[in-house]
This record gives sequence, structure tokens and C-alpha cells, in this order.
Amino acid sequence: MEEIKTITPEELEKKLEAGEKLELVDVREDDEVRHGMIEGAKHIRMSEIPANLDYFDKDKEYIFVCRSSGRSHNVCHYMQEQGYKVRNMVGGMLNWTGEVIVK
Repeated sequence: MEEIKTITPEELEKKLEAGEKLELVDVREDDEVRHGMIEGAKHIRMSEIPANLDYFDKDKEYIFVCRSSGRSHNVCHYMQEQGYKVRNMVGGMLNWTGEVIVK
């Protein structure tokens, strides 16, 4: 099995500040997301990823985010097995120092 690619919160923040168009997916639960998400991230709970595969495009790379990077790592494994390009934000939102939006 191919190793999961990663991105640090700092690398991600630099890319966003540079205006890069990224596909971010936050897989945390609703009560976690209420405390803030990275702007532009799509919220799809981990348990709902399999039912939402039609949202994803195999030509794009998706960066998955959760609280500490454990769940997003599991989602990355699953998505990679389905043939998607993925990257896991290491450390998750616990290590995110950039701005968040509250929905």
C-alpha cells in the first residue's frame, strides 16, 4: 500500500495565504466543527465519506483534516484505496494556528 502523503498546518496555511485553490475536507463531528473550521473547507463527517464519494473527483487532490489527524489519516487510507489523490494534515486542528471560521 502506498504511503499517505501529508501536509503540515504551516505548509497548508502558506498555500492558502498564497491564494492556492485547495480541496479541503473536514471530517470532524458537528460539535467539533462548531468551534471553527479552516475557511473553504467542506464538512463531511468521517462516517459519511463512503456515502458521499460522488462529491469527489479523482483528478483532484484532497486534503483531509480532523482534530488530531487520526481520523483524517484513516479517511485518507480509505480514499486512496478507492483511487483518489489524498493528503493528511498532520496534527489536525489541534496544531492549526491560522484563522478559523465559525458556522
